Parts: sequence; structure tokens; C-alpha cells
Amino acid sequence: MTFCLPDLGEGLHEAELVAWHVAEGDHVVIDQPLVSVETEKAVVEIPSPQAGRIAQLFAKPGEHVQVGAPLLAFEEGPHPDSGTVVGDLAARHSARASAKPGLRARNVAIRAAPAVRARAKELGVELSGVVATGPSGSVTIADVEAEASRRLAPGGEVVHGARRAMALNMTRAGREAVPATLFDEADVDAWLPDDVTVRLVRAVAAGWAAEPRLNASFDAAALSLTSNPQVDLGLAIDSPDGLFVPVLRDIGHTRPADWRRQIDAFKRGVRERSLTPAELRNPTITLSNFGTIAGRHAALVIVPPQVAILGAGRIVERAVRADTGLRLHRMLPQSLTFDHRAITGGEAARFLRAIMADLEKPA
Repeated sequence: MTFCLPDLGEGLHEAELVAWHVAEGDHVVIDQPLVSVETEKAVVEIPSPQAGRIAQLFAKPGEHVQVGAPLLAFEEGPHPDSGTVVGDLAARHSARASAKPGLRARNVAIRAAPAVRARAKELGVELSGVVATGPSGSVTIADVEAEASRRLAPGGEVVHGARRAMALNMTRAGREAVPATLFDEADVDAWLPDDVTVRLVRAVAAGWAAEPRLNASFDAAALSLTSNPQVDLGLAIDSPDGLFVPVLRDIGHTRPADWRRQIDAFKRGVRERSLTPAELRNPTITLSNFGTIAGRHAALVIVPPQVAILGAGRIVERAVRADTGLRLHRMLPQSLTFDHRAITGGEAARFLRAIMADLEKPA
């Protein structure tokens, strides 16, 4: 039986193989972990669908495997299910056997999926110069990235995991969105000792109540703006492995205590690399509290189909006019970047005004 990379849900098309937990010749039981794969930013263990002996492993750690492509073959078990295999396995072996080092797919039709061609374009790789190892002699994303890696300067490396996902998302954002940014400061001097992140989450919910279009999704191809019935807030979390953006669901109808518990769980998940794909999918708007590290204002990056991202800078003291003269107040800088294809300056300003009004409440 040939076991292929299953559909991991959430619209994923590929995964990076992190580590095998079995070797050729091993006997496994049903539900035993076979392999760990990284889907954008989450590491997922894939269990065995049956008991049997492992005959062959078809991918190596670091390779990108398409959903439906072969992962391994069992010596025992039912006959291969051709409905779950992309291409013909025998043809795949034939193509690999006939491929010699340095042999390129020149003067022949190049078999490559649209996603593979797009990746090659991003990396500046000519498909005619790539050794094809995919089913039926097709070029895979792993083949393209391997070729790009060979062309790197000494000491360079192809980024993987969260950093790869960030690179792809930022490339797409830079290509598609038309960003504009509003800057302002909220006077938070009246705050009692407070949870800054939770206050920012509450302020985003207040902004949505005042101007819900900032929480919409924009389809550039159809030139349509779709209202989202709830706010699913992406929280940008920095880590040594890259940027993670887990999603706090339905903040307009949940409580601050729930947010804090979920934020703490997200931070643990980032540290332990235990976040699930579902926890990282489909934010409707994003919050970046970059001021906890450094910086007062920033022109942030919007990831379509979102139309806005809010940034909170470092709290600083500034002189403000009071009845008794000038006084120092704590000010919280705000940066609202919005996609000007879908959002007007007035809509963005009303959203930001509501956010600031909520932040300036004592509690």
C-alpha cells in the first residue's frame, strides 16, 4: 500500500517534511506516529493508517511534499489506492531512476503545477534548468528550491518553516495590497496597572463596532468586499523561529479573561511549536504590539484578503496641556495601515478614533 500525504485541512496544498519517526524495514501499528510535517507555521504528526512493515520512504527531511503525493509504501496491507495518489508510482520510480546528476529537462515539455511555476518565478529559477523528481517526471517545489539553494552564495540557505511562510506572505502582500498608514497617540495616563495586550484587543473590538469595514475581506479579482460577521484577530508573536500569527476568535462576543487565557496558550504554543494549523488560519484583522520590543510608529504590512493591521508602539511620556500648565502623560502610539483599494481614509480614521477613545478610558 502506498500512503500519501493526506489533506491536512485549512486549504493547505503542501507541507515540509520535518522528521521521520520510522525507518525502512520497521514494523508499525495503526495510529503510530510516522512523520512530522510543518504546514506553514505548525508542526503536525501524521499517524499510520494501518499496521504493517515499511517498504520505502519517498521523501527526505527538508523536502516539500504536495498533498496527495506519496510519503511511504507498506510491504503489507491492502492494494494501493490509486484514487489518493497523484500520478503513477511506477512512473515516478522510472523518472527518478532515469534522472542522472546534472541532467536537465531541456527541449522537453516541462510538467509543473501553477504553484511550482509561481515559486520558481519568485526565486528567479528557470524551470528548464531544474532536475525533476516528481510524479511522472514533474517538477516539484522542492526541486525548485533545491536548484535555488545550489545557486546561493557560500553560507546562504533557503529559509524554511515559519520564515518561509513569512517570506511568501510578505511577497504576496507587497505585490497585491496598496497600503496607507494613519499615525496617532492615545493618552493612557489614566490607566491603572493594566494588561496592555488585552486593552488593545478590546480597542480593536470597539473599532469594529464603529467601522466594521476594517474587518472585511477584499477579493481583488472580483473587486468585492465581504463583511465578516465576527472579528478573528491575528496576534503577531515574535520568536527565534520567525513570526507567528495565531488567531483570537470572535473577540466581539468573548470576554477579556478568555482572551488572556488564549493569549497565554498561544505564547506557549509558539515556544513549544505546538500550534495547530487551525489556530493560525484566516484572521480578519491583525494586531502587532511591537512596542514591547522597540519602536513608536510603523508602516505595517497587510496580508490579503485582510484590509487592515493595527500596530501599537512603545509607551512614552509626553508633555500635554492641563489646567495647571504642562504635565507629562503616558502616550501609546498607534499605527493603522489599511488597504486603500478597499478602505477610504475616512473609514480608517473613524476606526482609529474609536480605538483611541476606548484606550483612553481609565479601565
